[in-house]
Amino acid sequence: RPGGPGVVAEEERCTVERRADLTYAEFVQQYAFVRPVILQGLTDNSRFRALCSRERLLASFGDRVVRLSTANTYSYQKVDLPFQEYVEQLLHPQDPTSLGNDTLYFFGDNNFTEWASLFRHYSPPPFGLLGTAPAYSFGIAGAGSGVPFHWHGPGYSEVIYGRKVLYFPDRWWHATLNLDTSVFISTFLG
Repeated sequence: RPGGPGVVAEEERCTVERRADLTYAEFVQQYAFVRPVILQGLTDNSRFRALCSRERLLASFGDRVVRLSTANTYSYQKVDLPFQEYVEQLLHPQDPTSLGNDTLYFFGDNNFTEWASLFRHYSPPPFGLLGTAPAYSFGIAGAGSGVPFHWHGPGYSEVIYGRKVLYFPDRWWHATLNLDTSVFISTFLG
């Protein structure tokens, strides 16, 4: 619903290349250490996506305590509260004038033991890097939220309710903006 409440306008042009037929050799030669790429259709997360609906997440995890972080680069502030309280009271479109250190959202500090029944259904992107192991970070955030420009090691950012899986190389400067209320997972290769 373009222009509807809680929706951030999307740029028409994205200059990041999209690939649906990428081989591992092409990934390493053309992208892994040089530039980002959007991967399309390389994994099937339809089961995981179904389990991430608002209703199913609240039914399965509503009483679990989650840790929220501020959306600024260093995530200074941490707040613990029940997942249901986060979804019902704090998960709403972000005021565009709000700063990252004033925005709390669920990302990064996940208890993978408590959420194992969900995460075992996730199919990660197929390409890793030699000498690295994946570390997952699950998140749910309101429209207009995100993280200002920052960098870290290589990895993937996959929007579960969205359109793409983006690979970003080591130390690639980027920012994130959630155009709609989003469920997402990052796979950091460290």
